[in-house]
Amino acid sequence: MVISCSPHSKKPVDMEICRRNDEIEISELDPFLAELLRQIPASADPEGTPAAEKRLFSPPTSGTETEICAEWKLYVEPELRRLFQTATETVAADLEQLDGNEKKIASTLRIPSKHADAWLSALNQARLVIAAKYDFTDGELGDHFRSPIGSRRDLSLFQVNFYGFLQEFILRELGGWEKGSGD
Repeated sequence: MVISCSPHSKKPVDMEICRRNDEIEISELDPFLAELLRQIPASADPEGTPAAEKRLFSPPTSGTETEICAEWKLYVEPELRRLFQTATETVAADLEQLDGNEKKIASTLRIPSKHADAWLSALNQARLVIAAKYDFTDGELGDHFRSPIGSRRDLSLFQVNFYGFLQEFILRELGGWEKGSGD
C-alpha cells in the first residue's frame, strides 16, 4: 500500500506500508512522518492533562456506585497503567530504528507482528491524549482532509489522524495473519 501525503511542502510524499514475513514494514518514511512516529511515547503520556487522565482511566460507572468506582481505582487502574506503560516501552524500543540525528531522505521502520498489540495500544493512548489535550470536537476528528497545517493544533489533528491510519493498517494486517495469508 502506498500512501501519499504532503505535510509541509507542495511535493507529495509516498510512504509504503506492507507486511513482509512476520513484520509490518513502513518504508520511504520522510523525516516529518518519522518524527511523528518518534513522538508516540511522549504523546501517549496523559500526565499533566486531567482530561486525558479522565479519558484513559474513566470509572466503569457514572460515579453513583462509589464502591465499584473505588474498587476500579484500586484494582483495575494500576493494571491499566502497567499495560499502557509496557506498550509504550515496546513502541519506544521499536522506534530506536529511526535515528533522529540522521538527515536521511527516507527511513524504514519494521514492527514485529508480536508487537502489534503494543502498537495498537500506544497509538490509541496517544490519540486519546492528544484529542483530550486539544479538546477536539467530533467534527474536527472526523475531518480527515483538513489542510494545511498552520498551527500546533492543526499539526496535532494531523497526528491523531496519522496514528489512526496506522492503527487501521495494523488491524487489517492482524486479520491477515490470523487467516494465515501472510507472505
